[in-house]
Amino acid sequence: MYDALIVGGGAAGLSCALVIGSAQSKAYASGKTIGIIAHQKTSHLQTALFNNVLGLTPGTTGASILESGKRQLSGLYPHIEQINNEKVLKILKQNDGFKVTTNKSTYTSKIVVIAVGYTSLINIEGLEPYIEPHPRAAIEKDRIWLKNTNHLIEPNLYVAGTLAGWRSQFAIASGSGAHVATDILTLWNGGKHAKVHDKV
Repeated sequence: MYDALIVGGGAAGLSCALVIGSAQSKAYASGKTIGIIAHQKTSHLQTALFNNVLGLTPGTTGASILESGKRQLSGLYPHIEQINNEKVLKILKQNDGFKVTTNKSTYTSKIVVIAVGYTSLINIEGLEPYIEPHPRAAIEKDRIWLKNTNHLIEPNLYVAGTLAGWRSQFAIASGSGAHVATDILTLWNGGKHAKVHDKV
């Protein structure tokens, strides 16, 4: 049983994992079991080129960020389990959390964060009741979102990134993932607002 399981290894999912991971020294996050199903094959970052993102060297590719992000996560926060080469097929609610079924295995988690892309090709069973046309994308693009309020679909089920209804910008998707991470940390902190900063 995970305390939190992130589905998706793109900008939003990796950002969420990095922020949660960075709270490992906090009493409220100590001992938490956290995982990320880092499926990246359909991430829009695969073909992205960044010249307009603060902090990134112009010419940085999205494909390089996908790989360096996973290395950053494993290097700094190895307590977060990275589950690679698996694709989520079902997310079903249970009494004590959620059952997440992939093409290779089944996991259970108290909290699930869905951070996959916003194409209408999404085929994760269990999410159908929440799917609506994307509010910030051109109709002809046929994009979707999972209806939510401030990233929360229902108790303990979060959505981050473009699938949360945000525009497709790297900085926005990353920030959305970080937002969800701090919401989860706040929940673990008994409702007291939590954020994590490293300082020189």
